[in-house]
Amino acid sequence: MATATGVPADAGIGGHPAGRPGRMVAALAVTQTIGYGTLYYAYAVLLEPMAAALGASTAAVTGALTASVIAGALAAVPVGRWLDRHGGRGLMTGGSLAATALLIAWSQVDTVGQLYAVMIGIGVTGAMVLYEPAFAVIVSWYAPPRRDRALLAVTIVAGFASTIFLPLTGQLVARLDWRGALLVLAAVHALTTVPLHAATVRRPPGPRPGRATARAGGVAGQGRPDRPRGATRRAVRDARFWILVSTFVVHGAATSTMTVHLVGFLTDRGHAATFAATVAGLLGILSVTGRLVLTGARRRLSVPTVLAVIFAVQAAAALGLAAAGGTRVGAVLGVAAFGLGFGVASLAVPALLADRYGTVGYAAVAGLLAAPVTLAKATAPLAGALLLHRTGYGPLLAAVAGCCALAAAGVLTRTGGHLS
Repeated sequence: MATATGVPADAGIGGHPAGRPGRMVAALAVTQTIGYGTLYYAYAVLLEPMAAALGASTAAVTGALTASVIAGALAAVPVGRWLDRHGGRGLMTGGSLAATALLIAWSQVDTVGQLYAVMIGIGVTGAMVLYEPAFAVIVSWYAPPRRDRALLAVTIVAGFASTIFLPLTGQLVARLDWRGALLVLAAVHALTTVPLHAATVRRPPGPRPGRATARAGGVAGQGRPDRPRGATRRAVRDARFWILVSTFVVHGAATSTMTVHLVGFLTDRGHAATFAATVAGLLGILSVTGRLVLTGARRRLSVPTVLAVIFAVQAAAALGLAAAGGTRVGAVLGVAAFGLGFGVASLAVPALLADRYGTVGYAAVAGLLAAPVTLAKATAPLAGALLLHRTGYGPLLAAVAGCCALAAAGVLTRTGGHLS
């Protein structure tokens, strides 16, 4: 299988000066926080009251969120192609409007079937407004190191979405019930994300896709112009791309499985439910720490090297939890070490893909990677539950550790060509 030569971003592509992009990054930090808070994290708080109101089991209602995530994964590739051709402004503004309408519709559902239909729609609109399109917009404006700082700013702020919206949604449900809470969340979403996307998201000045100066091989201004489809073709023919896909699939499966089953593991080891929930909450805070570690360490080390170390630490942490998670100190240290790997993929993927395949056609390439990774995140917890039912938490944590170890090996694998 042929491999591709890296295509570094240059001043004409993804290398534009600050100014309007600075305002855009600030706006995207806000919209990502609110988008994830309303379209994803609020679901955990609404789950029980929705199930009671609809007369359904929690498993049936939880399935609607899984369907939403899968719908978003399937939408990732066409959304990426649209972004490469038309930019993010119309897509993200229209997606925000549609998501707001769906939040309102969500508040009015009376059957499980209606809930599934609404959540599938929310999954599709999430693919239009959340991290992948936001990152594609940033990549089109910035070259390293400004790109790294912009991505870090957005992900640090958005990393607190669960910290903000889980308690906020809980307070709204307590005061207004779950339907009223959704109407308030819809208003918050509409009044922030729609105007911010419409006012700040713009195409960068300079050549449009199809007339860019970069080309395969990284020599600007020579040879045939690069095109978005060319980047996609280079990726699918590149063995390294599929190794990266496999790497982030197994890592996404590990992190999503740990997220879903961590509280159950800690309570099974004898910890109080309040302690288990508090310790599990460290994962969100530590995801920000992991992003800062990645950003700081990559000044001296390559991104793959830093990722391999972090993934290896996660593998050791999962095994450590299995061995010492019954003590408070062991539980806290294990979760803290594992939490360093939460969120690093959101920063690493844009750097790895843009450095290897260039910024022209980035969104389509990122969509090709995001689709299987998102599917893995959606389905891995269910597979973990089946394994847990048959064997217990020890083998489950060993499987998580194995996935992290595979990810550490995969991110270091080289097949030729340049990858910084």
